[in-house]
Parts: sequence; C-alpha cells; structure tokens
Amino acid sequence: MNKLILITFLSLLLNACSFSDYVPEVPTLSLIKPYKADINQGTVLSRLSINQLKIGMSKKQVQELIGTPSVIDPFHNNQWDYINHSMMGSGEVIRYRLILKFEGVKLVNINTDGISSLPELTDKQKKLQETRIAEEKAKILEEKRLAEEKAKHAEQEKIKAKALEEKAKKLEEENKAKELEEKAKELEEENKAKELEEKAKELEEKNKTKELKEKTNLDINSSK
Repeated sequence: MNKLILITFLSLLLNACSFSDYVPEVPTLSLIKPYKADINQGTVLSRLSINQLKIGMSKKQVQELIGTPSVIDPFHNNQWDYINHSMMGSGEVIRYRLILKFEGVKLVNINTDGISSLPELTDKQKKLQETRIAEEKAKILEEKRLAEEKAKHAEQEKIKAKALEEKAKKLEEENKAKELEEKAKELEEENKAKELEEKAKELEEKNKTKELKEKTNLDINSSK
C-alpha cells in the first residue's frame, strides 16, 4: 500500500517538472523616451514681448521689456543684437536674431527679419496682446480727446484775450479822445480868457484915454 502511494506521488511530481511547449506571452511595453531638457543659448525672447517694442522708447524701457542684449558693439553702441540658438527637448532647433538701432537713447529701428523661427503666440498670449492693444488705443483716443479739449480751451482763451485787447485798445482810444477833448476845451477856455483879458485891457486903455482927454479939456476951459 505504501509503495503504491509512493509510486503515485512520484508520477505526479515528474509530470509537474516536465517541460511544456507552452510559453506565456509577455506584454509588450512601449519604449520609454528619456527626458531631455531645453538648452537655451543667448537671450530668450517671446513674440509677445517683441510686439510691445515701440519706436521712440528709451534704452532703459527696452531693457525693462526684453532684457539686456546679447551683443553691444562698444564702437557702435547704437545697435543692440538679441541672439538665441536653442535646442529644445523635442529636438526642435530655434535660432533667431533681433536687431535694434538707436539714435542717442531713443529706439529708431526694429529689425525682426531674423525671428521667423520664434514660436508663434499662444492663444493666451494673443488675448493678452489684444487686451494691451485695446488699452493702448483707448489711451490714444483719450489723449487725443484731452488734446482737442486743451486746444479748444486755448482757442477760446485766445479769442477772449483778443476781445480784451480790442476792448482795452478801444478804451485807450476813448481815453485819448477824451483827453484831447478836455485839452481842446481847456485851450478854448484859455483863449477865451485871453481874449477877455485883452478886451478888458483895451477897454481900460480907452477909459484912460477918455479920462485924459476929459481932463485936458477941463484944463483948457479952466485956463480960459
């Protein structure tokens, strides 16, 4: 009985250890790509910041907006070059060059011919740019309105000043006319006084002559 049990157990063990043609399938896994970081060399710019550049900006304003240039020629410091050569983790290569020219401290030229490889604006950046442009247009319209109001006010003040000037001139002419009239009247009175004085003098002389004549006649009559 024990031998039978032993033989049965060994038979089962040998069947379990025997090789089988069946090989279980191993699930295929997609190849895992290693992470590659972006390598930026030079000045990192975006179209959003470049689009905010304006002719007439100062060097300080330009630096505050897009940073320090990659190259400033000490012998030609009127030109700033922003250069970038970047290798993205995706394998994409980005090269661009932005050239800015100044007269003194004022920006006079923006050359964007070399930024074609710069990524386009994202939807979020487009909305930001549209908002900025709308605000700038509103600001320009407000400044224009204020300038027109100021010009209108200045024109009104000019008209008022001219009216006051004409009024003052008219008043001055009236005063001069009045002065001349008073002077003429005064002169006329002086002439009249002089005439009266001359007439009085003449009358006095006539009276004296008459008195003298009468006295002479009296003397003649007395001597007779």
